[in-house]
Amino acid sequence: MDGSVALLVTAVGCLIGVAGLAIAVFVLRRGRKQARLAPPDLFRDADADAPWGDPRTLKPGDVVEIRQVPYAIRGSMHLVEGAWSWVEHLLDDPDGARRRLSVEQDPDLELVLWDAEPGATVTPGAPTIDFAGRRYSWEESGQARYSATGTTGLDPTGTVRYHDYRAQDGARLAFEAYGESGWEVARGERLHRSEVTVRPQG
Repeated sequence: MDGSVALLVTAVGCLIGVAGLAIAVFVLRRGRKQARLAPPDLFRDADADAPWGDPRTLKPGDVVEIRQVPYAIRGSMHLVEGAWSWVEHLLDDPDGARRRLSVEQDPDLELVLWDAEPGATVTPGAPTIDFAGRRYSWEESGQARYSATGTTGLDPTGTVRYHDYRAQDGARLAFEAYGESGWEVARGERLHRSEVTVRPQG
């Protein structure tokens, strides 16, 4: 009788051990499957320890290197239109050119370097615009509210109207009018993430 009880206890113990092992294997496999199915945070994975820093944290006084050329940020405009927001940083160009860097996440991070065209005579509104050897097609337009920090030459808050155009090769053409001022024209070029390095103030 004692031998039967011992045998029964041993059998039950073996069954419990096997069941526990099976549960552990199931949980491990389920965890791996969920890890594979979970959408990766590409921006976090790519930039958590990246040497180029996070352009979403840029502010006046910081230095940003674009294609290995350093620019000090002298002012920034934070723009909001409904649920959509973006930032435009005015760059202190060593050659005196009027340049700005726009930073937008919608949903992927988009960085565009803009060069002002103060002598341009074109105006927005047409479905297509021919300018500087390219044909641009209308993409979007609207009006946003802005808040300015640093040195921008603008009121601290206000509104801006805009029209955005894009060429077939991805080149951009933008028209902006802050407050009651006239249209300002700029040509834009999208930057690869690795072409922009952030040097925070201090």
